[in-house]
Amino acid sequence: MNVKKASSIQRVIKSSLRNNQPKAKFETSLKPPRANHTLKQYLQRNSFTRAIEFFRELLRQNPSAVDSYSLVFVLKACTRQSLIVEGQQGHATAKKLGFEPIIFLQTCLIDFYSATGNVDSAYCVFDEIHCKNAICWTSLITAYVDNDMPGKALDMFKKMLMTNLEPDQVTLTIALTACADLGALSMGEWIHSYICRENVLRDDLCLRNALVNMYVKCGDIDAAQTLFYSSSQKDVFTWTSMIVGHALHGQSLEALDLFAKMKQANGNIKGCKHLVVPNDVTFLGVLMACTHAGMVEEGKRQFKSMVQDYELRPRLPHLGCMVDLLCRAGLLEEAHDFISQMQVQPNAVVWRTLLGACSLHDNIEAGSTVRLQLHELEPTHVGDDVTLSNIYAAKGLWYEKTMLRCRIRSRRAPGCSSVEVGSEVNEFVAGDSHHPLKAQIYDVLVHLMGIIRSCNHMPET
Repeated sequence: MNVKKASSIQRVIKSSLRNNQPKAKFETSLKPPRANHTLKQYLQRNSFTRAIEFFRELLRQNPSAVDSYSLVFVLKACTRQSLIVEGQQGHATAKKLGFEPIIFLQTCLIDFYSATGNVDSAYCVFDEIHCKNAICWTSLITAYVDNDMPGKALDMFKKMLMTNLEPDQVTLTIALTACADLGALSMGEWIHSYICRENVLRDDLCLRNALVNMYVKCGDIDAAQTLFYSSSQKDVFTWTSMIVGHALHGQSLEALDLFAKMKQANGNIKGCKHLVVPNDVTFLGVLMACTHAGMVEEGKRQFKSMVQDYELRPRLPHLGCMVDLLCRAGLLEEAHDFISQMQVQPNAVVWRTLLGACSLHDNIEAGSTVRLQLHELEPTHVGDDVTLSNIYAAKGLWYEKTMLRCRIRSRRAPGCSSVEVGSEVNEFVAGDSHHPLKAQIYDVLVHLMGIIRSCNHMPET
């Protein structure tokens, strides 16, 4: 028997012995996967709870296998699931193991506290970073934008620029989103000029879309159009921003015409896999355009097309637009039937739209019915009683109006207005006596009233 044949027989014998061994013993002989690889797989499968349980077991049985990347995966799981207690425990573990000073772990902590609405803790983590880079600055700016604090976001963006750090495309996109939310046109224009000066726009479609969105929401529809038509590449967000912009500015025909061009552009590109398919926000702009123009039948047709042709499930904003469309046309009964047949539970805003239409058309019966629905949803909202009392007054039912007004014991929260002066946005309410520039503001108002009276204008009371 030669050596080659003998070794072949030995391999067969060893294989036979392995196959005859108990299955449990064979499995334990396999090398277990790395802990971080397992955690990553749980995240990819959206098994966030399993990832946290695995990490806890690992920390108990084999603490040496835990490193900073393990904590990053756990914090990401807590961020996506908004698990406050587990995320705080992860933060404490990072401190205990001495991993907290690692910058990518600190950035994950900023994202976690932002996702759970704890912006103060996010700032504390950011403040403890010794060598701040553009990524951690962007995370903090994003935290303020995501938690409806665009003013603070722009303040942080300005501080970042003062540190001589160059913002990248992501930072600029987030800053433009803050400008759009705040209506800070001057700051948005400055960022636009910075982008052109540094030549960072190029083919960055996300950044271009953020610019279009900023100009639309800040009221400069002409600048938005210029950017839109100068863009060689357009995706659904580009088209949608412009369609919504036209609708918000009362340019209903332009919005509908642009929507038709969007669909026509798809028809002209045969065999292309990257067609621009309208999404639910696109149809929201289309329905808003129909509402502002009073195009009831067109609105119904577009709503039907959204559901049947594009298989998009209507959300509350779409349903609210349809109710508003019917109410503006005076179709109160049809609007009430539409709300009653909604597959989504109508919220107070939808019912309040119908109540406003009842007030406009002096419909007491429908107004009283709608007010009962609103009382179940938001019993402490004073504005609904005020609207109903105005309906009573319009019909000359002064006793009912007086009795309803007497039942109103709480006051409504005052509405807040904002004015941009330079690159600063000032917020104030009616009768605000705490504004630092109160004296100067009232001086301007007195001057304006003098001009109005000199033109023989008398306000209606």
